[in-house]
Amino acid sequence: MAPQHRRVRARALAVGAAAVAVSAALAAGPVAGAAPMDDARAALPGPTERPTPAAGAQPAPGAEPAASAFPTPDIDIPAVSVPEVPSVPEPRPPSVPAPAKGVPPFGAFLASDARGVERMEQLSRWLGDAELRVGHTYLPGNHWKDIEGDVGFLEDWARWRNADDRRMLVLNVPLQERNEAGVPDGEVRELLRRGAAGEFDHHFRTLAERLVELRIPDTVLVLGWEMNGITYTHRCGPDPENWKKYWNRIVTTMRSVPGQQFRFEFTPNRGRDAVPWTECYPGDDTVDIIGMDSYDQPSGMTFDEQVKEPYGLQAHVDFAKAHGKPIAYPEWGLFRNGDNPEYMRRMLAWMQQHRPLYHTLTDYCPHGVWQCDDNPDASRVFRDALWGRTPEEPQTPTPTEPPAGPELPDHCAPLDLGRWVEHWLGGKLCLRLDWWSRSG
Repeated sequence: MAPQHRRVRARALAVGAAAVAVSAALAAGPVAGAAPMDDARAALPGPTERPTPAAGAQPAPGAEPAASAFPTPDIDIPAVSVPEVPSVPEPRPPSVPAPAKGVPPFGAFLASDARGVERMEQLSRWLGDAELRVGHTYLPGNHWKDIEGDVGFLEDWARWRNADDRRMLVLNVPLQERNEAGVPDGEVRELLRRGAAGEFDHHFRTLAERLVELRIPDTVLVLGWEMNGITYTHRCGPDPENWKKYWNRIVTTMRSVPGQQFRFEFTPNRGRDAVPWTECYPGDDTVDIIGMDSYDQPSGMTFDEQVKEPYGLQAHVDFAKAHGKPIAYPEWGLFRNGDNPEYMRRMLAWMQQHRPLYHTLTDYCPHGVWQCDDNPDASRVFRDALWGRTPEEPQTPTPTEPPAGPELPDHCAPLDLGRWVEHWLGGKLCLRLDWWSRSG
């Protein structure tokens, strides 16, 4: 899901001081040369009654007193001092029991450019000065020059990352230009073939060199995200085999750049979508992290169903464990089921249980909880869970070894078919050395 539409949270300001200023201005009379506009007062915040004139106010020289249906007695009105309106801090969420374990490193997508960097500190304050360890942004996919990283906001993200060695920068990288242009399957198939043949290698080498020059060589690169869907030109469905070859060429090319320490993340949509995402997996040698983009959809689907559906949350965790890779959630949030605090509670608990390398909430409407006012109940759940939290250091799970097969008989030469093939076969296959004596 592309981060295209963003809404900035409108912060309401105290209006008492504004009402006092308006009252004083109206009491002093219209500004010279300006016509009085009584109708305009209805648009101003605060009380709508006509303000009382200040004590001792005199009419302008030569001005005739206004006609009145009733005589108005002269009354001395004492001046009233108006105290300053104090600033009211946002209330702290109710205290919640801290979980037994620390929370996984987290952050949010707030905007792609420098505004996203600036909002990281604001979101941290809203979360009780919680430590946002993860910054997440996207390269545009309109032209190859975008994918090469020739955009100024990378410098801002590099400064944010380098200000603290514990921080992590996650960068989504399109695999094709015109990435959201609705390119038909036939053309996508041809582009994947060309990519697999190495035609686009130089663009990714340029990107790798620029990231190293910016001193962010350890960036997590989410290549060709949501490849199992139909949205992007870098989708896998039209030709999974060439998609995997193309991915492997990109990783090999970027790893060849001196000084790089990149980690490459394979991130499908949750569920089957257009094609099972396991058919697009390019292999353990070129994948460092197995992520998943998981929003609260489709309408009416419970969280338990999101866990158990084919290629869903549980399948993701199991697949990563079998391949000895950490998991991550670079995109998650609310969606088709509206302001759903139960989804928010369950998703946070899921990540607390399964310990992803990181997670970043997509924080704009309809998905978010800080820059989007449409989800107040889920917002409270998110804020309570992460209020003032300091993430733990991420840990990479150790690969799960397949169970040992039965012992091989004597006079048998084992055939090396790979440990996962042997796991599914239930053991090793062997070639008997005495086969010649058993023939005839």
